[in-house]
Amino acid sequence: MAKLYFRYGAMNSGKSTALLQAAYNYEERGQHVLLAKPAIDTKGAERITSRLGVSRDVDFLIRPGDDVRALFAAHRSRLRRHEIDTLIPDQGGMIPDVACLLIDEAQFLTRDQVDDLMRIVVLDGVPVLAYGIRTDFRTDAFPGSRRLMELSHSLEELKTICRCGRKAIFNARLVGGRFVFDGDQVAIDELSADRVTYESMCAECYLRESGGRLG
Repeated sequence: MAKLYFRYGAMNSGKSTALLQAAYNYEERGQHVLLAKPAIDTKGAERITSRLGVSRDVDFLIRPGDDVRALFAAHRSRLRRHEIDTLIPDQGGMIPDVACLLIDEAQFLTRDQVDDLMRIVVLDGVPVLAYGIRTDFRTDAFPGSRRLMELSHSLEELKTICRCGRKAIFNARLVGGRFVFDGDQVAIDELSADRVTYESMCAECYLRESGGRLG
């Protein structure tokens, strides 16, 4: 049975690397995958980029208000048409189908779009692997992550460490090298004039920097 997987972790926990590795594993076995990410993640444009330097184009971007199941169906049909056009006559094999849908930066999806992922899994029979972070720099859950935590068949934490060596669970925001704890939920790192960056932190280090503030 197909399942919805949510693989989450703090910044720099290797989520994009793990996604690209999963795609490679499927394709190494002759199976087809589709890759997507929310369009709001402008870093890397239409590519999924790992901090290790590995990158790959997505098959489609997901914009606010998009019907993800309809997008998936259109690209699934395109892939199958391509396979039919290139199929060797009398080969006798089945036309390949999409074996998995992989979503990067899934925290930026809306609640309805996560519901679409569940429909792809249950009604279309295709596994979905979604990768993202649980909470923003104020420790509030992203809407997409909250819904994934509610619906997913499988939850897996990808771990990374804080500056002190403990397990990091929070994502602190820095603007111009200074920690900030107010602002919009979404600010893509390294794209603003003030250079927005993030640091993965354990709870103790986060509370030290925030003066004991959570949310």
